[in-house]
Amino acid sequence: MAPSFGDAISEKLIPPVLKFANLKPITALKNGMIAIMPLSIIGSIFLLLAYFPITVVATFFANAGLTPMLLQVYSATFSMIGIVACFAIAYNYVKASGHEALIAGVVAMCSYILVMDLSVTDAKTKVTISSAIDMGWTGARGMIVGIIVGEISGVIFTWFLDKKITIKLPDGVPPAVANSFTGLIPGAVILTLWMVVWGAFKAAGTNMMAAIYNVLQLPLQGLTDSLGGVIVISLAIPFLWWFGIHGSSIVGGVITPMLTANTQDNQKILDAGKELTIANGGHIVTQQFMDNFMTMTGSGVTIGIVIYMVFWAKSGQYKTLGKLAVGPAAFNINEPITFGTPIVMNPIMAIPFMLTPLVVALLEYFALALGLIPLYKGIMAPWTMPPILSGFIVGDWRTALLQAVALAISVAMYLPFIRKADQLLLAEEEAAEAESAHELVVHEHEAELLAKAEAAEAAAKSAK
Repeated sequence: MAPSFGDAISEKLIPPVLKFANLKPITALKNGMIAIMPLSIIGSIFLLLAYFPITVVATFFANAGLTPMLLQVYSATFSMIGIVACFAIAYNYVKASGHEALIAGVVAMCSYILVMDLSVTDAKTKVTISSAIDMGWTGARGMIVGIIVGEISGVIFTWFLDKKITIKLPDGVPPAVANSFTGLIPGAVILTLWMVVWGAFKAAGTNMMAAIYNVLQLPLQGLTDSLGGVIVISLAIPFLWWFGIHGSSIVGGVITPMLTANTQDNQKILDAGKELTIANGGHIVTQQFMDNFMTMTGSGVTIGIVIYMVFWAKSGQYKTLGKLAVGPAAFNINEPITFGTPIVMNPIMAIPFMLTPLVVALLEYFALALGLIPLYKGIMAPWTMPPILSGFIVGDWRTALLQAVALAISVAMYLPFIRKADQLLLAEEEAAEAESAHELVVHEHEAELLAKAEAAEAAAKSAK
């Protein structure tokens, strides 16, 4: 039997994609981005409290002197995600190589600070303060530098440990002390390297942070913040998932730095006292764009499947699966649906699974571009926050209403496909049930014949 089209693509696509996804730099990047998630969510909570949408509450916080305190927490979290990502990327790279990784993370973090200009110039007075860290570069604006420094530092640190080019202490030395000395040689080499890099940029009249931001990060942010970027992202995630590859993890690991930077740029516009509009430099595509619409109720926006299973499914399997999946789906977890329907490698479900997030993303993009819903501020809801509620948190009632429309779109787009799959499954169940009933009748008939034969045999013996 000739392999199907899906199987042929799977055989060619899955091995290289999995190989790429399992590369240590990619794994370290993905885990490094996961490390900043708690800071983003905690910072968002305090930012939401500082600018609470109910005027009475916001006024109370301001009069009580709580607003500056709340914003202090926001600054200490959101404004540090670049440096934290650098630490986490180097740490995860070295850890994945089987070595003690704490010192590697610390060295990478110090290297991140090293490539900055340790001075701050006031934009108004032009007064420069030396021996100071510009927190404008420790957050999302420095994310690309954090990735570069973290990855390179992790690679170098691992190489030295693999080659055992380290200072070795006697066995009786406590592990914490021994690990510190183990990191001396690779740490010194790494810091020397970044010192040379800093000097080279300094000689060119700039610094690594500004150069990378202007040459690389800004264009990448522009690509993600475009209609073409929306189309690519919204198709890439379900496309990988259809082959059983965690699309959200792979795509998210690559674009999260850009989307987070777009989010923080939007908040800076508000912090500067300006209106958050596209004309003032506001971004449309942010982390909230993906979390609260594009992957709402899970990759593929699969709530339409769940609703069908709960209310209209005819097959026993889908009725049961719907009851099990409705809870996780409410919190944007859809693995039960992805693997239970199944969607993975299912040609019937491929079309709606890939097109539904695209339609939802385009709806959201144009709603933001036309001002039908507000651009996203720095407030981010946890990715497990149920739809509608998350819309109120990251936007307002208009955002929540658009989420409701997106949920209805999911139902409409999945309905004909999941109904067909349900019909096929019901036919299989009925055929299996009929076969089982037939086997039962045959078994009963055979048992009856056997009983008659045994009775006849017994009667014959008795007659003798």
